[in-house]
Amino acid sequence: MIKQTLLALAWCLGLSIALAGSALAAVDVNSADEAALTTVKGIGPAMARRIVEERGKQGAFKDASDLAERVKGLGPKSVVRLQGEGLNIGKSGALPAARGAKPTAAAPTAAAVAPAGKGSGKATRTAH
Repeated sequence: MIKQTLLALAWCLGLSIALAGSALAAVDVNSADEAALTTVKGIGPAMARRIVEERGKQGAFKDASDLAERVKGLGPKSVVRLQGEGLNIGKSGALPAARGAKPTAAAPTAAAVAPAGKGSGKATRTAH
């Protein structure tokens, strides 16, 4: 019994550490230095240097397409992968779908999330 409890606690601790690590991985391409950029899986020292140099020459990256066009060695597919690893670009950073890329589901709207007839804020009366 104690062994099972300890295993469950260890599993929960490991899971929480893994989730916390991925949450801390978000790096903004327009403000990060080379060291911070290299914490993103897929960006090595040379790529981080090219990103910082290009940002210094022509200013902040407007979006994912701008990053892919301006930095040698980064294409649309690479940028999408880096965004999945925690790289943030600009306000939205959205990149048009790369050729051959699978479409992703859109985020649900408030209407799709709230059940019909509930949460409208209006009080309803029931007949007694």
